[in-house]
Amino acid sequence: MADTVPGGTLTLAHDLTITRMGFGAMQLAGPGVFGPPKDRDQALAVLREAVERGITHIDTSDFYGPFVVNELIKEALHPYPADLRIVTKVGARRGPDGSWNPSHEPEDLKAQVHENLQRLALDAIDVVNLRLSEEGTGEESIAEQFGALAELQKEGLIRHLGLSAASAAQLTEAQAIAPVVTVQNLYNLANRQDDALVDRCAAENIAYAAFFPLGGFTPLQSETLTNVAARLDASPQQVALAWLLQRSATTVLIPGTSSVAHLRENIAAASLVLPADALAELDTIGR
Repeated sequence: MADTVPGGTLTLAHDLTITRMGFGAMQLAGPGVFGPPKDRDQALAVLREAVERGITHIDTSDFYGPFVVNELIKEALHPYPADLRIVTKVGARRGPDGSWNPSHEPEDLKAQVHENLQRLALDAIDVVNLRLSEEGTGEESIAEQFGALAELQKEGLIRHLGLSAASAAQLTEAQAIAPVVTVQNLYNLANRQDDALVDRCAAENIAYAAFFPLGGFTPLQSETLTNVAARLDASPQQVALAWLLQRSATTVLIPGTSSVAHLRENIAAASLVLPADALAELDTIGR
C-alpha cells in the first residue's frame, strides 16, 4: 500500500481517519447501478487498485446493485486492511425494475444495517449514513429514523453516524441525538446550494462528501472549466475534483469509476493545486 495518497487525510474521531480522496463504489454495478458489472474482474481490480494506491475511504451501499457492490468489496478486499474505513448508507430499497424507493421505517433501517454487515462480513460498520429523500423540503423531522441508527450505534454495530441528502436543520436535529461525522450531499462546481453547509461542516470538523462531484449522470459542461483545464494541462474532471478539495478543509471526494485508468486519473487530481486566478474563474460557474 502507498505510504501517502494525494489530498491527505482527515481525522473525524479517535478511531476514524480517512483519506480525503476516497472511492465511490456505486459505478461498479451494472447500468443504472442495477445488476452485475459488465466486467467483474475489472471491478475487482479497481477496488484493489484503490487500496494499493493508499485510499482508505470507500463509499458503498447495499442498494447498489442491489447487493452486488458490497459483495464485490468483500470478494476483493476481505480480510480488510486495518486502516480501511467503509462508509455505507441506508434509507432505500430497489424495485425489481431498478427503481429507487425510499424506505425509512425504523425497523427496516435496522434491517438494512444488518444486511450491510452480513454482505460486507463486518462486525461493525465504520460509518452509516441515513439517506433522506432528495425530493424532501429539508424540514421533515428525522428524529425517529436517526434515533433507530443511534440505537445500533449503542449496541456496537455502527461506530459513527452521518446523513445524506440532508439540510442544515436536519443536521442540527440529528446532532441532538448523536454525533454526526459525515454529511453526503449533492455539490459540485455547478451546484453550489450547499455553500453555507460546506462552511459549517468545516467549522465543526464534519466530513462533507460531495456526491456527483463531476455532475453525475449528466457530466459537468462548462467552457470556463474547459479553458482553465487546458491552461493547467489537466482534464476538466481533474480540475473539478481539485476545486472541491480546495473548497474547504473537510471536503472529501468519492468519485466513482469502473476503470483502473480512470481511477488513476481521479487520484492524480488530488495533487493538482489551483492558483488563485483559476479558483476565481471557476467560482463564476456556480454563481
